[in-house]
Amino acid sequence: MKVLFLEIDQERAWATCAIGPGFLAAFLRHHGHEAELLRVAVDMTHDEVAARVRAAAPGLLAMSLTTRQWLRGREVAAELRARLDLPLVAGGLHPTFSPEDVLGRPGFDYVCLGEGEEALVELVQALERDGRVTAPIPNIWTRDGQRPAQRRPFEPVDALPWMARDLLDERHGVVHMTTQRGCPFPCTYCAARMYNVLYEDQGYGRRRSHASVLAELEDLRRRGPLNYVIFLDDTFTIHHPWVKEFCAVYGPRIGVQFSLHARADTVTPDLLRRLKEAGCQQITFGVESGSPRVRRDVMKRPISNERLKDAFRWSRDLGIVTTANYMLGLPGETKDDLEQTLALNEELQPDDFGYFVFYPYPGTDLFRTCLEGGHLPDDYLDLPANHRTSILRGMALDQADIDEAYERFTRARERGLRRKYGDAAASAIIEAEVNTSAAMG
Repeated sequence: MKVLFLEIDQERAWATCAIGPGFLAAFLRHHGHEAELLRVAVDMTHDEVAARVRAAAPGLLAMSLTTRQWLRGREVAAELRARLDLPLVAGGLHPTFSPEDVLGRPGFDYVCLGEGEEALVELVQALERDGRVTAPIPNIWTRDGQRPAQRRPFEPVDALPWMARDLLDERHGVVHMTTQRGCPFPCTYCAARMYNVLYEDQGYGRRRSHASVLAELEDLRRRGPLNYVIFLDDTFTIHHPWVKEFCAVYGPRIGVQFSLHARADTVTPDLLRRLKEAGCQQITFGVESGSPRVRRDVMKRPISNERLKDAFRWSRDLGIVTTANYMLGLPGETKDDLEQTLALNEELQPDDFGYFVFYPYPGTDLFRTCLEGGHLPDDYLDLPANHRTSILRGMALDQADIDEAYERFTRARERGLRRKYGDAAASAIIEAEVNTSAAMG
């Protein structure tokens, strides 16, 4: 059977598709099935999408959806169902943690809860054999069915086929890699942690061997240019012995520059030095808030401002480019907390930073806090997660406060870019971003 993955663009054509379909497609092919991907661009009409799907002639449609993709994803699913009679399965973060809502919408026949490699193969086999699911499949929730049993995570992760790179829009020798599944940290705003709850395992998480990671990179270099590696792990620097061994073998065998994500409390001067010598060019740190109270009490991120300053200073001294990420509009956040975030950013002096209005993702602790506190409007399931506008009500900060803070973050970022790159280069970056936003409509 052929499975056609639909990549739902909701704002722009991203540099790479979701990596979930890449893993799933590889696993399907390993078991003798076909897998392709159709990027549903924002300017495609529903008739055009249906025509492309019809031409591909799949036996099953699949969507991997984040909450940001959900509104457009459900619209596409409903429109396809009105035009075509094809079963559709949805997986990813949003369907995993909001399955009832997904299955209650037109066009969705199945939801995959959690990891999907083995479950999707079993679903395809059932459809090939019987045309429908006649016996329970762990992880697969059928429309009008009962919540399925939860299968254990796939082990060992080294046995998973490498991602089907033809499903990703990787260009110019820039590739995306993952070395682990799972995250041990209890951040209340992040759905990644909720997989621990899903699997009833506080230690959920597995990491590939160095041999597996390096073998895949060497294979990519044999098949085309390998110029830069972006490691997508939530926190690359979790387990220091693994990272130190990685640094020792990556440089001699691969030797191309790379980027990663880290927490300030998981790096040391020695670890950063090893990463730099191995080829680390850029690190994104999740700062989230400049208020120790918000980080500790609201986000469950008890990292001191001093440790954050140390991590950025250590990185800067080594010549590692730093990016900070911030959130605003969190439950319990005040104007003073926002002032502290802006002030801390000036002290950290990151090379660049991102700033996002908080959205309560289903499945997270903060989602439950907002729901139980009456801060979600009745139509919250129909509101977009655009990270520019807050959907919360009854908070200390209203939308006018958030708009004002957002503009101040924008001006602070422009100042930082001009300080780092000079007026001409900074203006070019800002203009390119403005043009992209305008093209997005």
